[in-house]
Amino acid sequence: MCRQIKAEGYTLTYFSEGEARDAVYCPLSPEEGEAVWELLPSPRPVLGAVGGLDWNRDLSPWPAPGAFGKGTDFAGKGGAFLTLLTEVLIPQGEKMMDFHPRRRALAGYSLAGLFALWSLTQTNCFQLAASMSGSLWYDGFLQLLEREPLVCPPQKVYLSLGEKEKRTRNLRLAQVENATRSAAELLSRQGIAVELEFWPGGHFQDVHRRIARGIQRIVEHPPACDGPA
Repeated sequence: MCRQIKAEGYTLTYFSEGEARDAVYCPLSPEEGEAVWELLPSPRPVLGAVGGLDWNRDLSPWPAPGAFGKGTDFAGKGGAFLTLLTEVLIPQGEKMMDFHPRRRALAGYSLAGLFALWSLTQTNCFQLAASMSGSLWYDGFLQLLEREPLVCPPQKVYLSLGEKEKRTRNLRLAQVENATRSAAELLSRQGIAVELEFWPGGHFQDVHRRIARGIQRIVEHPPACDGPA
């Protein structure tokens, strides 16, 4: 089943089947959401693909220079988008679906992977998180993760990275492996179950498959309780 709501220029497209207990939200266009959905093994969670984003604006936690010389800067409006996601899109979507998930997860690739982890320091809406090739090199993120306690420690965090991603002349992006390993260590110190997986290739290889893998690995983690968030 596929159903969609729209709010303030964004779309939330749900893919669901059967008696799913968990809901996974991920910044994806409807078409990308369908591609990831088809790769998920059964039993599948409800997948909510969030589209219509300006990534450099909506998924960046605070302003920072762009990753590339001729690209746009990061506007740092992630807080506003997170509020819209958790207070408007998700409540309206779950009401439309008449769905009360046992757990919610936030998953993302690249800058959306950074957003997924950063959100854990801002809200207790999500009990699971997956960051695939997350932009964890983002200026100040590791320092935030080290000094700011998570609002509600998640049951599991999954991280993945391409083995060749650190091989770039861009000095900021070249820190991605060190940053990902550091994030995994910082989360583990807080008693969070963390899985770090490396994949062959670079940043743009097997994107949909890697997102599906991350979703699969977090929803397979046994729940701490059966109650909804």
